[in-house]
Amino acid sequence: MIYQVYVRSFLDSTGDGVGDLAGVRAGLPYLKKLGVDGIWLSPFYPSPQHDHGYDVADYCDVDPLFGDLAEFDLLVGAARRLGVKVLLDIVPNHCSSEHPWFREALAASPGSEARARFHFADGRGPDGDEPPNNWHAMFGGPAWSRVTEADGRPGQWYLHMFTPEQPDWNWRDPEVAAEFDRVLRFWLDRGVDGFRIDVAAGLFKHPELPDSDDPEADARTRDSVNPLAWNQPEVHEVWRRWRSICEDYTERDGFERLLVGEVSVPTAREHAQYVRPDELHQAFFFDLLSAPWDPDAFQKVISEAMQDIAGTGSTVTWVLNNHDQVRTVTRYGEPATEGSGLGAARARAAALLMLALPGAAYIYQGEELGLPEVVDLPDDVLTDPIFHRTGSRARIRDGCRVPLPWSGQASPFGFTSGEESAKPWLPQPEYFAEYATDRALADTRSFWHLYRDGLQLRGTLPQLGEGTLRWLDAPPGVLAFARGDDLVCAVNFGTAPTPAPVSGTPLLASGPCPAGVLPGSTAAWWIGNS
Repeated sequence: MIYQVYVRSFLDSTGDGVGDLAGVRAGLPYLKKLGVDGIWLSPFYPSPQHDHGYDVADYCDVDPLFGDLAEFDLLVGAARRLGVKVLLDIVPNHCSSEHPWFREALAASPGSEARARFHFADGRGPDGDEPPNNWHAMFGGPAWSRVTEADGRPGQWYLHMFTPEQPDWNWRDPEVAAEFDRVLRFWLDRGVDGFRIDVAAGLFKHPELPDSDDPEADARTRDSVNPLAWNQPEVHEVWRRWRSICEDYTERDGFERLLVGEVSVPTAREHAQYVRPDELHQAFFFDLLSAPWDPDAFQKVISEAMQDIAGTGSTVTWVLNNHDQVRTVTRYGEPATEGSGLGAARARAAALLMLALPGAAYIYQGEELGLPEVVDLPDDVLTDPIFHRTGSRARIRDGCRVPLPWSGQASPFGFTSGEESAKPWLPQPEYFAEYATDRALADTRSFWHLYRDGLQLRGTLPQLGEGTLRWLDAPPGVLAFARGDDLVCAVNFGTAPTPAPVSGTPLLASGPCPAGVLPGSTAAWWIGNS
């Protein structure tokens, strides 16, 4: 179980309203008490922050906003003493437009080696004033921007599948691959345990950059749908290369280095190709996150993962929340700013279901507190480039990135060490007082205790290790499966109670669960025969 730390929203040690690496270090005992095995840190590299650090200007340093390399080393050392692994978020599909190599490319001429590291191309039309193809960026607008050449005339275009401030690397250029080898080794030499790989199905584009039959598919779905821009076969050679580097360090240092990919592909079968024995160790299986609250939908995506991914001997990596998605409490519930009631009950049940599945699981900070999405942020505080490029609030990501509440009854809820007037970088709503960590730890009925208890059992019960899953017969609206010989997990997706699949008292339940009954919107684990 890995805990995703969105660094700028976790804990602020300097009083500037932005979380930092020292804040993460201060929060490690809290995470150890929760029971996670490791943390994944969002990008903290030097960056102009056009996309909150996913526009990297220097892959081998720390942005002063978050600390410095000395503080990073302290964080790694503290985590190692607690037995907590540290994964870094690496961004190999694109960089910042302020990266030295891209600035060099802008100053160079067409056809130069500097431009070969990116996707520069001549425009179409008589004056080259139309983009080289019809692709649109995932965050809205054309996927191409035109540059002004050294002589002042309009020149070539460059490709950016997200924002103009994030030019895509050209992985067909060998210098790019060699540079990322250097980056990996830089951080592995500092003792990190591995990497979460952003846009892991990206990197390579169709070599001819042809027009797409559906050029706005990525922007419409906010997903990597364009088959000409994503999931090209050459990408698998990169992961074999990175796996080999990690295995060299594993052999040298005696502890495993992990590669986990952000992989969004059409089918579980294609997903399985990324976790073959010589490629990535793990790849997020997003189908569970995107499934509607429906037992048939959940059973379908779990069955496909078990057949096509686990069936190859690989690990399925489950996730219900992350920094790009609406939080489960809101996603599963009625439209309500505070996400209480039905959404919270369903989110608790989904958490127990995920923790009962074979494979790895990742949780996003605040998930263990039952935080809802903050849906009423005013336009003037929104920072998501999707909003600023499209003018639409649809699918923007600020609402799941609001800084965590730690203590107290009013903002900043212990998030920042500054004066009481210090403001977090995104405003926290008043109702966050109900979700503060000090209150959650004190209330044995809280989300936090449900996650902590689930993680403890997951780490001690042999039935919940790697292995098979067997579906059980269940009443309509109920999903039930067995792990090992005698552990049963059941989820009631409906609102009315049904007979429980096991007669005894549950080992763990997401809500009140009398013996012999499974209430609506509730999940439970039993030891016993169904």
